[in-house]
Amino acid sequence: RSCRGDVRSHGGDADRSRSPHCAEIEWRTEADPDINPRLPRFTPKRTPGVQPPLNSGNPSPGEIFSHFFDAEVLKILCINTNKNAARNLQRGRKYSWTEITPEEMKKYLGLLLYMAVLHLPKLLDLWRTKTIFQVPFPSTKMSRDRFMAISASLHMSDPEKDALNDQKKGTEEYDSLHRVRPLLDMIRNRCMTVYHPKQHISVDERMVATKARISMKQYMKAKPTKWGLKFFVLADVNGYTVDFRLYTGKSKTASGKGLPFDVVASLVNKNYLGSGYIVYCDNFYTSPQLFRHLQQQGFGACGTYRQGITGAPSSTENDLNKKSPRGSIRWIRDDDLLYVKWMDTREVSICTTVHPVYSGETVLRWLRTEDGQLQRIPVARPTAISEYNKYMGGVDTSDQMLGTNSVHRRTRRWHITVFQHFVDIAVTNSYILHKELCANQQQRPKTRQQFQEELAAYLLGVPLEGGPQKRPSSDHFPVPTSTGHEKTQRASMGRRQCTLCKRSTPWHSNIYCMSLFDAISCFVFC
Repeated sequence: RSCRGDVRSHGGDADRSRSPHCAEIEWRTEADPDINPRLPRFTPKRTPGVQPPLNSGNPSPGEIFSHFFDAEVLKILCINTNKNAARNLQRGRKYSWTEITPEEMKKYLGLLLYMAVLHLPKLLDLWRTKTIFQVPFPSTKMSRDRFMAISASLHMSDPEKDALNDQKKGTEEYDSLHRVRPLLDMIRNRCMTVYHPKQHISVDERMVATKARISMKQYMKAKPTKWGLKFFVLADVNGYTVDFRLYTGKSKTASGKGLPFDVVASLVNKNYLGSGYIVYCDNFYTSPQLFRHLQQQGFGACGTYRQGITGAPSSTENDLNKKSPRGSIRWIRDDDLLYVKWMDTREVSICTTVHPVYSGETVLRWLRTEDGQLQRIPVARPTAISEYNKYMGGVDTSDQMLGTNSVHRRTRRWHITVFQHFVDIAVTNSYILHKELCANQQQRPKTRQQFQEELAAYLLGVPLEGGPQKRPSSDHFPVPTSTGHEKTQRASMGRRQCTLCKRSTPWHSNIYCMSLFDAISCFVFC
């Protein structure tokens, strides 16, 4: 029975006059019979999983990553970075600049990933010298000044068009995301191209830390990252970021149905996904209006909801209360919408269009028995809550993986923060694709650190197992090359050329060229 009663069976006139008041119907228990929900037919646009050409063979980390930061992306970055560097020099910035190429941009990205693995306190620590904490490798691929010059000039959009866009500030034509728009659209497109999600997907928000003085910055008290840029994310259950939107504030082109409705409606795209997907979301997004819209589009939906939202049952008859025993279930069905309440440590409310009330699932909870002892006792748990716990964590899994060896560093330029986040998305999605391919081939995947190290080596153009040669020990004393020669031959025959500095010297060492008490500058490598 639904909360509209049995009036649907009396024809069209009775249907138009049926009572819409869920508040007038009492809450039912799991013992009451319920109808089986109508499940949408799962017909994705493409076969879920990794898409061609990556789905054949076992591509390397570099090959997977190159489908996100491909030649087109590198070209756009190089063109706009060179233009921005020229503009900076015209404004009086003092640093030497030569035009950056796609190959050098790859090395720059490789150094970012290298730094993320090493994670030294300061950026410049990688170029320190004359200290036991010296890291010899970075200076062999790029000088400190060159790296800092690229970082200062890095740009994703055309600086000339930025200036024109800034003149429109305060008008409807102004685009607050103009500085990141080219790369944002490219990365979104590539995330959706190389992978198609499985049936269970989730929508949630993600915070990227920044304290830049911009109007887009948000504060979220309940998030670990309280200040930052807010992204609305569509993710697969494995953590793959399928699509995302950067929140810029109240939109003038909103539908009038609320921000949560607009976010989910824009991310869950039938033309891209297909139909039959089940969307999971938290109580910020859940509403009867949204769930009915998704159902009309051919999607199922499940999510926790807030008490008092428009259209939800407000009846208190046979409702849960503070004295209700743990595991108690109450439900009301409103056509295809099922509202379920469950008493755990506190009351949990959930709404679904695809799940039955209760299918026999139990969960162990600590309860006090009649004799006063605590025991783990199985209690009933609604089907929707079991499925919600199983599939809702896609965005949280993605956030956790993004925080592992992240390239994010503090900067006053918000668009550089967004660029760093795009690199993290590309690396994390690449790693998830690697794990999916290994699972299909029943192979053991690399760890996240192994994957990122191999990717950094690929971008830097060096073998992973390579590195600076070990400096041989110097526990010896140089000897003159004239030893064994007659006195008349010592000046000429006793001198040999150093293989390092190419100067002639009457001294040699069996290890390497070195100074002796600041008097002799070089010895022969022998």
